[in-house]
Amino acid sequence: MSIRHALATVAALAATAALAQAYPSKPIKFVVPFPAGSATDVVGRVLADAMGKELGQSIVVDNKAGAQGTIGAGEVKNAAADGYTLLVTTSTTQAAVTSLLRKVPYDPIKDFTPIGKIATTPFVLICNERVPATDLKSFIAYVKANPGKVRFGQGSSGSWVSGSLFASMIQGDMQMIPYKGIPQAITDMLGGSIEVVFADLGNAQAQIKGGKVKAFGVTSTRRSAALPDLPAITELVPGYELVPWFALMAPANLPRDVAARLGNALQKVLSQPEVRTKMQASGLDIDWTDANALARLIDSEIKRWAQLTKAAKIEAE
Repeated sequence: MSIRHALATVAALAATAALAQAYPSKPIKFVVPFPAGSATDVVGRVLADAMGKELGQSIVVDNKAGAQGTIGAGEVKNAAADGYTLLVTTSTTQAAVTSLLRKVPYDPIKDFTPIGKIATTPFVLICNERVPATDLKSFIAYVKANPGKVRFGQGSSGSWVSGSLFASMIQGDMQMIPYKGIPQAITDMLGGSIEVVFADLGNAQAQIKGGKVKAFGVTSTRRSAALPDLPAITELVPGYELVPWFALMAPANLPRDVAARLGNALQKVLSQPEVRTKMQASGLDIDWTDANALARLIDSEIKRWAQLTKAAKIEAE
């Protein structure tokens, strides 16, 4: 190696170290690929506040909804790998879309740097008061007696696959209606345009507490501590289960020191009682894993969602 080459290498390493040491030196942007009011949005805003304090910089949340989250994820893929544009991602954008969409504008593994897993939340089967059912058993009977007449709204892959898988496993037929996000689907359900939504626990809880909807079951394998009287759907539909997750990602090739700084900050804030309380109040269970575990999770989840969509008899759009 020439002296000039060696000096250039040392200079580059020094510059990288200086960049990491100075990071962050300006505001950070969290891209949330789903609308305001969604579970992903809640995760993003709770984290933005807590991590902003931990990192000593403000963090702005930017909602870029649409196309099952791929619009927002695509924006982060194309952003500079400097730690100032991050993706609050989900099992939708990093796994399910590879089976639900024919074209995805990014590789969920190669085009991103994993920072860490954040939380999970089950979905809740809710419907408007016009549906003549009083519990999960009578709702299943109603769907089977009215093939194609029950409309369910989906605003994410989780809500889509939850509804389709449910219909398939009870040997029923429900009509899927797409939305940009779950809050919009709930609005139409309350207005009578559709009958059913598989909503994240946080959004479902707000409607249940308001007495505006009927709730028949949760998509987790166990009953939710937040809704203990509500059965797990698998109690009547053996084998049924779907629990989405949330994580923090950056563009590919993020400097290791910056990734470590973000990963450490994420782990630290998720252990704070205030953050845990805010998450739980929105139906979210903190479930942290580091970057390496997240990378393995994404790889396994891509395969699992392929199986789920096949079982739900969904054809890629």
